[in-house]
Amino acid sequence: MSTRLASQGRLIDRSKTIDFTFNGKRMTGHPGDTLASALLANDQMMMGRSFKYHRPRGVVASGSEEPNALVGLGTGDRFEPNQRVTTTELFSGLTAKSQNHWPNLEFDVGAINTYLARWLPAGFYYKTFIHPKPFWKHVYEPIIRQSAGLGKAPDKELKDADTYEHFYFFCDVLVVGGGVAGLQAAKAAAASGAKVLLIEQNSHWGGRAPVDGGTIDGIEPGAWVDQTLAELDAMDNVTIRNRTMGAGVYDHGYALGYERISDHEPGNGAPRHRLWRIRASQIVTATGAIERPLSFAGNDVPGVMLASAMRDYVVNWGVTPGQKVVVVTNNDDAYRTAIALHHAGCEVVRVLDARNAGGGALMEEVRQLGIRVEAGRAIAKVKGGKRVQKVSICAQSGVGGAQEEIEADAVAMSGGWSPVVHLWSHCGGKLIWDDAAAHFRPDASRPPLGDNGQGFVVPAGTANGPLDLGAVLSDANKAGSAAAEAAGFPATTVATPEGVTTEELAMEAVWLMPAQADVSLRMKSWLDYQNDVKVTDVQLAAREGYESVEHTKRYTTLGMATDQGKLSNINGLATLANALGAQIPDVGTTTFRPPYHPISMGSIAGEARAKTFQPIRKTPIHDWIEANGADFEPVGHWRRPYALVRSGESVHDAVNREVTNTRERLGMLDASTLGKLIVKGPDAGKFLDMMYTNMMSNLKVGKCRYGLMCSENGFLIDDGVVARIDEDTWLCHTTTGGAERIHGHMEEWLQTEWWDWKVYVANVTEQYAQVAVVGPNARKVLEKLGGMDVSKEALPFMEWRDGTIGGFDCRAYRISFSGELSYEIAVPASQGRAFWDALMDAGQEFGVMPYGTECLHILRAEKGFIMIGDETDGTVIPQDLGLNWAISKKKEDFLGKRAQLRSHMADPDRWKLVGLETVDGSVLPDGAYALGNGVNANGQKNVIGRVTSTYHSPTLGKGIAMGLVKHGPDRMGEVLDFPGTDGKIYKAKIVDMVFYDKEGAKQNV
Repeated sequence: MSTRLASQGRLIDRSKTIDFTFNGKRMTGHPGDTLASALLANDQMMMGRSFKYHRPRGVVASGSEEPNALVGLGTGDRFEPNQRVTTTELFSGLTAKSQNHWPNLEFDVGAINTYLARWLPAGFYYKTFIHPKPFWKHVYEPIIRQSAGLGKAPDKELKDADTYEHFYFFCDVLVVGGGVAGLQAAKAAAASGAKVLLIEQNSHWGGRAPVDGGTIDGIEPGAWVDQTLAELDAMDNVTIRNRTMGAGVYDHGYALGYERISDHEPGNGAPRHRLWRIRASQIVTATGAIERPLSFAGNDVPGVMLASAMRDYVVNWGVTPGQKVVVVTNNDDAYRTAIALHHAGCEVVRVLDARNAGGGALMEEVRQLGIRVEAGRAIAKVKGGKRVQKVSICAQSGVGGAQEEIEADAVAMSGGWSPVVHLWSHCGGKLIWDDAAAHFRPDASRPPLGDNGQGFVVPAGTANGPLDLGAVLSDANKAGSAAAEAAGFPATTVATPEGVTTEELAMEAVWLMPAQADVSLRMKSWLDYQNDVKVTDVQLAAREGYESVEHTKRYTTLGMATDQGKLSNINGLATLANALGAQIPDVGTTTFRPPYHPISMGSIAGEARAKTFQPIRKTPIHDWIEANGADFEPVGHWRRPYALVRSGESVHDAVNREVTNTRERLGMLDASTLGKLIVKGPDAGKFLDMMYTNMMSNLKVGKCRYGLMCSENGFLIDDGVVARIDEDTWLCHTTTGGAERIHGHMEEWLQTEWWDWKVYVANVTEQYAQVAVVGPNARKVLEKLGGMDVSKEALPFMEWRDGTIGGFDCRAYRISFSGELSYEIAVPASQGRAFWDALMDAGQEFGVMPYGTECLHILRAEKGFIMIGDETDGTVIPQDLGLNWAISKKKEDFLGKRAQLRSHMADPDRWKLVGLETVDGSVLPDGAYALGNGVNANGQKNVIGRVTSTYHSPTLGKGIAMGLVKHGPDRMGEVLDFPGTDGKIYKAKIVDMVFYDKEGAKQNV
C-alpha cells in the first residue's frame, strides 16, 4: 500500500493539516503537497480510467508529463476538467473527481472494452465506421459523441468566477527552467549586466538536484539552490517567477509564460492565471529532461511508475507508493530510487537491470544495503488489476517464457532520459540523435534563427544532453554567458560551480521487455497510457504502410493525449523504427508545437470576456455624442451615431433635419474613426503605386488624391484620400472598418513579396481626432476661431496644410464626402474633445449641428459617391462603378491589374453602377433585385441588377438609390421593376448617379 512516511518530505509542512475530498471521500494532506502526493498518502492508488479501454490508471509521473491522473477540479463556477494531480497544489477545501467512468471509479461499465481489445486495435474506426452507410448517423455518430472526451465540460450557464490577465515583459535574456542549470545560466547572464527573467513552472526551485543528491561547491544541492536564489533576488537586473511555465517560443524572440497565481489559494481576490507575453533578445532553455518508461506487459497497472517520480514522492513529500517495490532499469540512475526507498524503510524486493553487465558504483552501493540485484533481467508481466500484486521476471534476452513470480505492490521503472527539447523545437530548432544516450538533443549547428540570421535560443544543462551534475552546471554557465554576449553585453567570466555525483556507467537502450516478447505480452505493453496505444498497435501501423511517424501518430493516436507524448514519443519512435527495420533518426520525430503544457482558455482570453470580449472602440468625442441623443450603430469595433435624436422626434426626422441643416448651414461629423495609416520610407511611393490603382508616387507634397485599392484578384476592397506629407511620407485614409484590415493587407505584401523594400507602415488611427466641418458656413466658423488661413486660395480643394485653429495644433484637409464646402481637421486625440467643444461654441451663430452616419450616407449618395461595403460586395471591380478614371494607364502594374484583364472581368455584360429614381418618389427597398423580361434557362426570373444603396433625400424631396444593373449606363431613362418583400412592385428609372450639384460648384467655393 501507499502511505505517508513518518519522516522525510522536504516540501511539506507537517505541522499543519489540510482537508480535501476525492470522489466525495474526505482525506487529509499537508501544505506543500500536490494532489498526487496527498492521494498516495491516503492509499488512493487508482485515480482514473484510460480513454479507450477504460483500464484502471494510477499516477506514473510527478510533473507535467503525467498522462494518467487527470481529474475534474472544483465545483460550480470554479469547476475545470482534466487537471493533472501532479501539478495541482493542495489547498484547503479542494474538491476533485476522477473522470471517464460510469457509474464510478471502482466499477466502470466501460471496462468491458478491455475484453474487446482484440477487435479494437489501432485504426479499427477507420475500417469500421464506413459501412454500412446508414449506420453512421444513427449508430456510430451517437456512440462516438457519447464516448468522446475524458472530462466533462463546465456548465455553460455558469460564469467563470475567476479573472485572468496578460502581462507584457521585455528582457535581454529569458531563462526557462529553475533547476540548477537555469539558476546558474541566469546568474551567468546577469553578471554581464543583462536584464534577465528566470521562470520556473513548479512552486519549488532546483529541479531534480535536491532529490538526486551529490554536492555543488561542497554543499548539498538544496543549500546551493537557496544560496543562488538569494543572490539572484538581490540583483536589480533579475526578475524571478515560480509557478510560471515557459509555454512557447515564437519568431522574433517572442515567448509565452503561463503563471498560475492563485490556483493554490483560490478565491483570494488575485487573478487566477497570468499570461506573460515576453520579448527577449536571447532565450535559454534550461528545461531539464524527462525519464522514459519501459515497455513491458502490465506497465500501466496502478503502482507502476517512473523511478524518478517514486524518488520524488519519497524525498519531496514523504510518501511511498508501495511497501514492497521492484525496481527495473536500463541505467544507473534508478539505483538512486532503490537507495531512497531503502532509507525510507521500504522493502526493495529486487532490482532488475536489463544490462548484462549491470551498473557501476551505485549498483554496488545498493548491494551493500543488502538489496538483491539481477543483471540481464527484465519484467515479463505485472499482475494486478487496480494495483500491483505480483511481478513476473525473466531474462531480458528471452521471450518471456521462463518466469519467476515475486510478490510486490509497486514497480519503479527507468528507461533512460530524454531532454525536454520542445521549446528549442517550437521555432525551428533541429535535433540530433545521440546514440550513446538513446535520445534526441538540440543540434547546436541548426538553432532557431532570429531576425539577424543568428540563433536566439540556447539550450542549457540537461536540456542540451549532459546528465552528469558537473557537466550540467558547466554547460549552463556557458549558455548563460553566451546568451548575454549575443544580446550585446560584454563577455563576463563566471566561475563554474563544481558539481559532484557518483559516476554512472552507460545506459543501454531497451525498447521492449523482454527483447523478444511474444504477442501476448506485446498486446499488454503500453506506449501511450492515456490513449491506450500498445506496442502491437504501432507494429500494426508499420505493417499497414504507415511508415511516416506523423502518419503513425494519427493512425494510432500515439502522442495525441493531453501530455502530447512526453512519455510515449521516444518509445513509440523506437518501436516504429524496429518494425520498419530502420534507424530511429531516419524515422524522425513528430512536430513539437506550443504550448508545452495545456494552458487555460481563460488565460488566453485574459480580460476579453463578457462586455470586454470585443471591446467597443470610442473616439475622444464619443461621450459628448452619447450624451446628446446618439442612436448608435456598430461599425467595425466602433459605435458611430446613426443620428443624434432630439426630444420628441423620430430617428427619421432627426436624419432629415441633419441633412437639411448641413446643406443649408453648418454640420459637424466625428470622423475620428476613419483609418489613418502612415506609409514611410524611400520606397513608399513605389509601394503605394502597387497598392492603389492610381498613381501615388507623383503626388506633390501638400496635396491629396482619392485612391482605390484592390485585392490581387482585382476586386475593390477599400477607398480613401491619400495625402503626401513629405518626400518619403504619405498618409492613407481608409474606411472606418478597414484600418486594421488594410494595415494587415499592406504588411502581408511587404513581408512576403516586397520584403526588401524600405517601407514602414504605422496605424495611427487612434492617435488623432478628426472632425469634418461641412456646409456653406464651414469656412466662417473656422475663420471665427482664427489661426491658419483656410481661404480657397490658401487651402484649395484636395490639399492640406498644418497650422493652428482656435489655438489647437492641427492638420486641415480640404476634402469633401458630402459635396459641400468641407474641411476635415485632425488634432491630437488628447485635444479632440476640447476642439469639438470649441467648434460647437463658435458655430452657434452659424447654425452648427452635429450629424450621424445616415446623414453622411445620404449626403454622399446625393453626390454619387460610393461606399465600400454598400456598392461593393467582394465581387465588384472599379470599372463596375464607373471609376475607370481612377485606374492609372501609366503604371506597369498594381495589385489586381492582371486579374482585371481576365475575360470575365472585361465582360460587357457585367452589372454597372447607375442612379435609380422611383417613379412615384418612394424609397426603393435596400438590396432589391431588378427583374428583366422572360426567365433564365433554369426557369428562374431574369435578374438584371440590384439596389446597393437607397435613401429618402430631404434635399430633393424624393427617394434616390444607386444600383448595379446589366448594361446600366446604356439604359438611361429606362424604367425597371424591383419587387419588394412587401409584395409591392417598385418602379424606378435609371438616371445619372449624381443627383445633386453635378458640376461641384458647392464643394469648390
